[in-house]
Amino acid sequence: MWIRRSRVAPLGQQLYDGIRHAILRGRLLPGARLPSSRELATREGVARNTVLRVFEQLLEEGYLVGRHGAGTFVAPELPDDLLALVGSSTRSVPTPGRPPRMSRRGRQLAALTPSWAPERPPLPYDFRYGRPSLPDFPLRTWRRLLAECTRDTSGSDLDYGEAAGHPGLREAIAGYLARSRAVRCRPEQVVVVHGSQQALALTTDVLLDPGDRVLVEEPGYAGATAAFRAAGVQIVVGRVGTEGLDLGTVDRRRLRGVRLVYVTPSHQFPTGVIMPLAQRLSLLRWAERTGAWIFEDDYDSEFRFRAPPVESLQGLDQHGTVVYAGTFSKVLFPALRIGYLVLPEPLVHTFTKSKALHDTGTAGLEQRVLERFIRAGHFERHLRRSRARNAVRRAVLLDQLSHHFGENIEISGGNAGLHVMLRLPGLAPAVEPILIERAAAAGVGIYSPAAFYQEPTHRDAAALMLGYASLSPERIQRGVARLAQAIGGLLAANGTVTPRRSSRPARTSSGRSSITK
Repeated sequence: MWIRRSRVAPLGQQLYDGIRHAILRGRLLPGARLPSSRELATREGVARNTVLRVFEQLLEEGYLVGRHGAGTFVAPELPDDLLALVGSSTRSVPTPGRPPRMSRRGRQLAALTPSWAPERPPLPYDFRYGRPSLPDFPLRTWRRLLAECTRDTSGSDLDYGEAAGHPGLREAIAGYLARSRAVRCRPEQVVVVHGSQQALALTTDVLLDPGDRVLVEEPGYAGATAAFRAAGVQIVVGRVGTEGLDLGTVDRRRLRGVRLVYVTPSHQFPTGVIMPLAQRLSLLRWAERTGAWIFEDDYDSEFRFRAPPVESLQGLDQHGTVVYAGTFSKVLFPALRIGYLVLPEPLVHTFTKSKALHDTGTAGLEQRVLERFIRAGHFERHLRRSRARNAVRRAVLLDQLSHHFGENIEISGGNAGLHVMLRLPGLAPAVEPILIERAAAAGVGIYSPAAFYQEPTHRDAAALMLGYASLSPERIQRGVARLAQAIGGLLAANGTVTPRRSSRPARTSSGRSSITK
């Protein structure tokens, strides 16, 4: 009997599983004749049509063969290796031998550790950076649009899409960027990607050769540096000052021959400083003069709280030197996995070819949903609401940091983005793991920026990163209070920060009582 009435599965599924498993486990040998459909239906107590459907499925999958006038038989050419694979549950597990032989790039990838994306069990008050507030997202609206797009799906929509992305979404993105970021482009210059990491991978694929020099910010986004290292390029660091990347701090000999510069000018990661206009123009002139490319990572510039978002570097570019990248992960939700590149026109064709080799389409259904979400105005309404709510969260965080830690901590990045960076002038960077461990024991998640430095000697004081977008104002208030209890004593013992009960703002890195950009 292949059917057990005690099982919850449908009878047809049980019969299919029973016959298939009997074949795979060798209880039904190749060439064995099965009972007729009438006989099997009577034996198992099911309708004959159920048996016929099961036989049809097993015939289509190659487990059975039919012989006219003779009956139904187990296929004689069922692969031996498939039988061996499932035939014994007691077979020995293969033990690894010598390390697999890999390419140079494979070895470089294996050596990378994603330290820029720390993983640990959730904490009650987790100030993890880079996370949006998922409850703020209008999920009901998204579900409705998803249902509409599903109902409207035609046969052609199920085919491979254009490598550069759905034309309607590319047009919607170009319109949005022109309105909000002063990006100058036609829809044809937009290439839809899985996210910023694929944007970086395509850029290294098209613009860089192994051994080329890439200038990165110090400190800077470790995911970008990892992508460059995996491509076999040389990393040249440029110190980030109060006005962002400063080419003047880079050794001229190392700067010579740089093929690409990676920057986050609208909200530098992780310090949060914003590159002023004069510095942007200087960088553009240098790139035009040297023939270098600029990769502008505009990862969360939509969130600026004291003024409108600053104009993009791409919008100032007169010579086609800027590759502009953005993502919807910080504005909508990370699982969407949709970002975009805006490319100088001469690069569009080659980037599209490269993307076609990496994948044959990025989330086709979701692209059409996102297009409707943008065109109907939901995206910018959600952005306005998120900006207002994050402004409240930011204000609570800054107030509580000042209330509990006093004016001796320095805060940067408080005017934009979704995180702030705290500098603790009286403590060495080596104390950060202790602070993080003590905070975690109190249920508070805080993070070190150590992974974002290429040269540890560039760090002269301990620092911490606190994201706030995924926490409610109430949880921010309780979280900072717990943080003060957990690490306040250690800070005071080192003679740096004395917890206070005033509302005076914390000191910024410039020494003024306002928050840096």
